[in-house]
Amino acid sequence: MSGPLHTQLCEKLGIEYPVVAFTHCKDVAVAVINAGGFAVLGEALHTPDQIAADIKWIRERIGGKPFGIDLVLPSSVAEEQSVDELLAMIPQGHRDFEQMIKRKYNVPDPKIAPDIHHWGGLDQKRALAQLDVVFDERVPVFASGLGSPAFLLKRAHDLGMQVWGLVGKPRQAKKQIEAGTDVIIAQGYDAAGHTGNIGTFSIVPQVVDQARGTGVPVIAAGGVTTGRHLAAALALGADGVWTGSLWLASRESDVNLPLKERLIEAETDDTVYSNCISGYTMRTTRSPWHDEWLSDAAPEPLKPPLQMILSSNYIQGSLDYQRKDLMTEAAGQGIHYVKEMKPARQILSDIVEEALDVFDRFADA
Repeated sequence: MSGPLHTQLCEKLGIEYPVVAFTHCKDVAVAVINAGGFAVLGEALHTPDQIAADIKWIRERIGGKPFGIDLVLPSSVAEEQSVDELLAMIPQGHRDFEQMIKRKYNVPDPKIAPDIHHWGGLDQKRALAQLDVVFDERVPVFASGLGSPAFLLKRAHDLGMQVWGLVGKPRQAKKQIEAGTDVIIAQGYDAAGHTGNIGTFSIVPQVVDQARGTGVPVIAAGGVTTGRHLAAALALGADGVWTGSLWLASRESDVNLPLKERLIEAETDDTVYSNCISGYTMRTTRSPWHDEWLSDAAPEPLKPPLQMILSSNYIQGSLDYQRKDLMTEAAGQGIHYVKEMKPARQILSDIVEEALDVFDRFADA
C-alpha cells in the first residue's frame, strides 16, 4: 500500500495501516494484526506463565506477523514485597473509608483474588520476572510507560527486539530518543489510564520536533477513536496512532457485557482524571468510588501501589457480580465515538476509510 497512510511506522513494522491497538485482550490483538494494523498486548496484570501462554497463543494465529507486549517497570517501589505486606501498610483510616463505600453502595466481595495482586507495578521482582518472559520469547516489540533503562535497551537490541517508550512530556521524549528507544508514543491528557497533563494536540507536535532528523517514529496517543483523529495525527507529523478505548466494546473484547454497555453509553465528560484508583493520576469512567474520593470527607489517596491495592476489591467485586452501577474502566476522552459493538476488523476499516476520505477532501479542494 502507498499513499497518505503509508508511513515510516508501516515500513518499520511491515504493516498496512499505521494504527496500533493497545489492548488487554489477545483476541482483539490477533484480529487487528490480521486486518493490517498492529497490536500491543498489556500484560502487566498477568503472571509470567500467563504471559508466556498468551505469546504462544498469539503467535499461533498471526502467521509470523509482528506484535508487542506492554509491561510496567516501576522505579519507586520496593525490590520485593508480598501482597500481605502491602495490605499491612494501608492506614486504618483508609481501610475505614473503603468499608464505608462498600456498605453505602452494597459492594460485593470479589469471587476471586483481584488481578492487581499479580501487577508488575507492585514490586521490582514481579516486573523483572515478567520482563524475562518477554526477552526469552524475543517478542518483536516491548513497550513501557515508565522509562527505558539502558540495560533493557541493550538486552532488547541484542535480541533483535524494538523498544517503544510512552511519554507524557517532551523532555521525556528527548531522553528516550538519546537513550536509543526505537519508537516514541506521545500521549496526551485526553488518554485513558495513566497519563500526563499536556493535551494531545500540544504534546504530539512537540515530540515530533524532538524526533526530527533522528529517524525515530512518533505515535500519537490520547483520545484517538476516529479516522479524523488519525488524519489529524499524521498532519501533526506523527507516523501513526495508539488507540485503546476504541477496542473495549469490540465484539472480540473480553470486557464483560455490562461494562461494554457502560462504555457505549459514556460521554466525554463521564471520564474523570483522578489518583483515587491507583495513586497515579489516570483517566477512567466515573463511578461511586470516584464520587466518594472527591468528597470533603475523603482522606488523601495513598501513594502507589497502596491505593491500587485499596481500590482492587471494589473493582473486582463490581466485575465479578456484573454491577454496572459500580463499574469503572480506563477510558479516554474519545469514548464519545465508541457507540456500538463492532468486530475489530470493521473498526479498523472504518478508521482507515474515514482518514482516506479526509485526505481525498483536501486533495480535491
